[in-house]
Amino acid sequence: MSFQPVLPLTGYVGWRFLERTAEAQETAFAESRPIQRATDYFRENIGSVRTAADLVGDRQLLAVALGAFGLDEDINNRAFIQKILEDGTTADDALANRLADNRYADFSRAFGFGDSAIPNTVFSSFAGDIVDRFESQQFARAIGDQNNDLRLARNVNSGLADVLDRTSTNNGQWFAIMGNAPLRSVFQTALGLPESISSIDIDRQREIFQERARSVLGTDDLSQIATPAEEEKLIRLFLIRSEANAIATTSAGATALALLQAAPRLFG
Repeated sequence: MSFQPVLPLTGYVGWRFLERTAEAQETAFAESRPIQRATDYFRENIGSVRTAADLVGDRQLLAVALGAFGLDEDINNRAFIQKILEDGTTADDALANRLADNRYADFSRAFGFGDSAIPNTVFSSFAGDIVDRFESQQFARAIGDQNNDLRLARNVNSGLADVLDRTSTNNGQWFAIMGNAPLRSVFQTALGLPESISSIDIDRQREIFQERARSVLGTDDLSQIATPAEEEKLIRLFLIRSEANAIATTSAGATALALLQAAPRLFG
């Protein structure tokens, strides 16, 4: 049985506990038998993979590859994943570049099948880099099985780093935030934006996100928001607002239930 993260608390207090214990917990998780078996196999075999077809043809390798980018649910979508990998990311019309979720582009770029004649799988450091990502993502996934808000909070640091590495302009970085489902959820909640914002024009959405960031965080410069102190502020706002929203929803539901239960007496 895999190691299960210890999460005795929720909300921001739970986040602070997780921060204090994460290193020890993640080490124990990485050393658990299922994770170690998966990563050992990946290290031993990924060097022989030369094409996207080779990768999608080996389910054990593919599970680690997808899991490293939080794309575990695509394990059975082999034709789709092969297309993502073969197209690469250098062409504007590459499939990964046409998808709103930028994790696919990160995944395709990391393996490099469609971007160069020599894939990144042949390099000695490649297996370790992917395994590190896999262990971190799977630990976050295990956290999410117990508390999805804490999983989203844990994704902030690596998610923002990926966005800043990939995109140079601030506007482009905000579009990338909006296209990354986990990061968008954190920012949208932390900034107090409603779900309905997703239905309006994409350029206007970006403007609203930036306006709210300036108001709530004091800046819309994502390179500043990605500093440790500002990341912690973002996470704190996210967790506090998310917990408050959950309490409000629960209270509204309880009130509605009480009214329904009272209805026969009132109108009978």
